[in-house]
This record gives sequence, C-alpha cells and structure tokens, in this order.
Amino acid sequence: MQTLELNKEQVIPAAIKNISGSEAVLDALVQEGVATIFGYPGGAIMPIYDALYDYSDKLQHILVRHEQGGIHAAQGFARASGKTGVVFATSGPGATNLVTGLADAMIDSTPVVCVTGQVFAHLLGTDAFQETDVINITTPVTKWNYQVTDASEIPHVMAKAFYIAGSGRPGPVLIDITKNAQLQKFDYSGYQKCDHIRSYRPKPIVRKKYVEEAAKLINEARQPFVIFGQGVILGKAEKEFKAFIEKAGIPAAWTIMGMSAIPTDHPLAVGMLGMHGNYGPNLLTNECDVLIAIGMRFDDRVTGRLDKYAKQAKVIHLDIDPAEIDKNVKTTVPVWGDCKETLPLLTSLIEQKVYPEWLQRFHTCMDKEKEQCIEPEMNPDTPVMTMGEVIKTLNELTKGDAIIVTDVGQHQMVACRYANFTQSKSNITSGGLGTMGYALPAAIGAAYGDSSRPTVAIIGDGGFQMTIQELGTIMQYKPHVKILILNNQFLGMVRQWQQLFHEKRYSFVDIQSPDFVQVAKGYGIAGNSISKREDLTAALTQMLQHNGSFLLEVMVGKENNVFPMVPQGRGVSEIVLSKEEI
Repeated sequence: MQTLELNKEQVIPAAIKNISGSEAVLDALVQEGVATIFGYPGGAIMPIYDALYDYSDKLQHILVRHEQGGIHAAQGFARASGKTGVVFATSGPGATNLVTGLADAMIDSTPVVCVTGQVFAHLLGTDAFQETDVINITTPVTKWNYQVTDASEIPHVMAKAFYIAGSGRPGPVLIDITKNAQLQKFDYSGYQKCDHIRSYRPKPIVRKKYVEEAAKLINEARQPFVIFGQGVILGKAEKEFKAFIEKAGIPAAWTIMGMSAIPTDHPLAVGMLGMHGNYGPNLLTNECDVLIAIGMRFDDRVTGRLDKYAKQAKVIHLDIDPAEIDKNVKTTVPVWGDCKETLPLLTSLIEQKVYPEWLQRFHTCMDKEKEQCIEPEMNPDTPVMTMGEVIKTLNELTKGDAIIVTDVGQHQMVACRYANFTQSKSNITSGGLGTMGYALPAAIGAAYGDSSRPTVAIIGDGGFQMTIQELGTIMQYKPHVKILILNNQFLGMVRQWQQLFHEKRYSFVDIQSPDFVQVAKGYGIAGNSISKREDLTAALTQMLQHNGSFLLEVMVGKENNVFPMVPQGRGVSEIVLSKEEI
C-alpha cells in the first residue's frame, strides 16, 4: 500500500490511523487469527516487542530459550493445529539460529511465518553489529522471503506471507524488517487478507483427462497398492482418502509423514514404508501392478535404489506440487491438484472392489515380521527393556489418542513403527531433514496447537541434550508436555550402522548424560527414572496422569537394533529382518 501524502489542511478519514510498522505487524497477526507466537527478543526486533507489550490481551507470546527452539515450537504448533505457526527472532545470530528449523519446515511442508528484525536500512551492507544477509542465507530454505525497509509495505507483505505459507504445498516464509521500518509511522487504512498473487498458483489446474486415465488403470488392476504421505493431512483430505481406499478395496501403506491420516488399525492399512518400515509394504511394492502414490514425494528412504524400485508397476501420482511428478519415479499417469479435490473425482470413477488374496499377501508378510521382529521387540525375554515394549505399554494406556512427537534416531523409528493412532495430526516428527533436538520444542508447540489431547515427546538421550534448555520454557509457561526419554546410552542409530556396516567400530557414539530427573527437578518439572520391566506400567501411568509436565527416563538395551531394515544401496524388496541377513 502506498503512503498517503497529506497537508495540514487535509483531514484524515476516520478509517485511517497513523501507526508504527511494529503495530502493523501485530495487527496483521491478530487479523490472521494468530493467538500464539514463539520468539526471543533482541536489539533489532525491540520495537516490535515494545509494541507487543500493549497486545498482551490479544497475542500470547512464549519466550523460548533458543531461536531454534522457537521455530521448532512453531512447527509443532502448525502440525498439531493445522494452522500457520509464527516465530519472532532478532537479527544476526537470532535469524541464523532459525535456519535449521526453516530447512526442516521446507522439506516437511510445514507452514510457518518467521518475522526477524534487521539493522537500520542505512546500515545494510556495512557489517553493522548483528547484521547478516538473512535474505540470501534463507532463500534456499524458504518458500518465500522478503526484506521490508519501509513501514507502508508491512500490511501487504504480511498478508502475502500468510497466504504463501499456508496455501498450496505449505512451507516456511521469512519476513525481515529493518529497525527503521518498525519504528516508522505511516497512514494505515486497515488489514486486508491476501487470496491471490498474480505470479503464484498454489494449486495446479485439475486435468480430468488424467483422472479418467488413472481410474481406468485402477479398475483394470489385479494387484494395486496405495502409498500415501503427508499431503493427505495437509490437504485436510482424510475423509476423502478413506472413502477412496474403502471403495477401491486397495491395501494402503503410509510414509513416516503420512502416518495417522487414517487410523493405524484400519482394515486396509498395511503399515509403514521405508528403510525401517514394515516388511510387506516394502517387499510387495515390487510386486504390485499399479502403484498409486498420494501426497508423497518418493523420498530415498521410501524408494531405496531407484533403479530397482517398482519397475513392474504402472505408477499413478497424485500431488499438489507439479515439481514432484517424475522427479524421482517415472509416472504413468500424473494427477495434479489438491487431493481433497482430485480424490473425490477419482473415487466417483472407480469400481467397488476387494482384493482378498492380494491383501492376504500383506498379512502373510506381517505374520513373518511379527515372528522375527515384532514379537521379540514387543514381548522380549531379555532382562533389559526394549523401546518397543515401552511403546506397546504407552499404546495400552493412551488408546491411540495421544499426540506423539518424536525426535530423530532409533526411538523415532520404533515409535513410528509401533505407535497406534486413532485420529489425524497425531504423529509429529522431523521426517525429511531428520533434525535431532526437534522433539522437545516441537512438543511444546504441539501442546499449544491442540490442548485437548495429551502430548508425549519421545526422545533419545542424545537428541534431548541438543535442546534441553527448552525445559526452561516449560518451567515458565507450564504447557502439559510428557517427556519420555528412551535412554540406551548411545547415539543409537549411528551405533547400529557402525555395528552392521563398519565392523562394530564404535566411533564417538558412546554418549554420557546427566541425571535427567535431577535436571528436570531444577526446572521445577517432576520426573522419574526406571530400569526394571515391572515398573514400566506404573511409571507411564504416573507420567500420563500427572497434572502438568513430567519427565520419565526409561533405561533400555544399549545395543538393540531396529529391524526390518532396507540396507543402504539396496532395493526395497531386499529388506532384511535381522542382522544375519545383511
């Protein structure tokens, strides 16, 4: 919006107010329906924080202990609520501390708007105190970024930021605002949400011809297989997806990010894809005749070696992002568009079918996996506890109705393999970037994003120490976060690879940890630590029933491995069930 030129004789209409750029930022957040901000103040963003002082009745600000914690919290909020997360940071190190979270949000398609302060415009390029070129630094890891140097730009830029972050394939946006623009007064005629940008098309045009071709392939298939990702959740298409698979009668497997789009106990749900996914979905990917990929991007952890991936199958790929079509796997029929729109069109054209013999193949594979992998993990006969039996007991107590936020490592794979979910937006993890330290701050954000259910952060002893300072955020604001540390006294996933592929040369994976219960106590958070199986149910019950946050450390086997596994450099059908098969 252009600044209005006024002289002394002109009267400012009642609809126009003279406000600062900082006030314009905060009014934009209010108009966008934002209630919670995560952030950390500093010199270059101080005017916005000064204005925030007068917005305490409209905006809740959560003071994190590190900017990385702030953006991960905003991610967790977005993933649990389905809304756009918001984070504030100052210039220089404040802004650069957001980069890991921006990259994480970019690859996992998480809508976040970051507002960073910047030095005065006249100091740009002079290497001023706490000046960094945040625009060029963050360009590769944002969906859009922009630097504001004049306050009159702020309403339009903020509206554009929220529109871009939340529309189409979501992602992070960063708005860098110089200090002079935050302080500058301008004539403000109100906030108008953005619903169109001429050069930006968030959703491709649905080509019904391709929908018809896809339906024909599905109707002719003898052994069709559906693989689905987070696109179903981001598109709010859970009901449409469920209707599609139930009419089609097709077995369906999820990526780690797609988990919880349908209940994990759905009759057509056959498990998780990927390096540590279930045996059947990986093996039978290379036996299906039609592969229907919905809202997923054929990540390398899902495909293994591309030259050995589903070469026998005709591939139908439904995705909102045309750039994903043919990027990794050659598509027979591309169905561009929002799956909330394309799935009903496809469902209306397919025949009602069942594939009992084909579905039984998955069940047979699961029986083999249960015998060799799942049963020893869930019901071990060893003196030390396994991660799997902890998740099994957690399932029994939560009935699949918790939000589970996982960090990165063995515990992540075990939790995603064995956790039960009854509703969408329940599995929150760092999928594409694999960011250790993600879970604790993301769980804080998730607790604000959906306070109607318990939030359980499942974390390894290594990842927990990367953002352990966020216990201070819990201490101050008291969100109800249940922290479950599965402590194997190793950087477990790296150790597993060193054992299996590097002749057990354990190079710098033996990590020592503090007394986590005492650390939590120092932050005013109750806790407990157990190492005996007979204490597990009571300890988890205590954690879940405690009024407030609680830390439970469970000591598990030091050298337990996660199987099945697709070894690096192999195809998905070369999945192994034990280390003896490698």
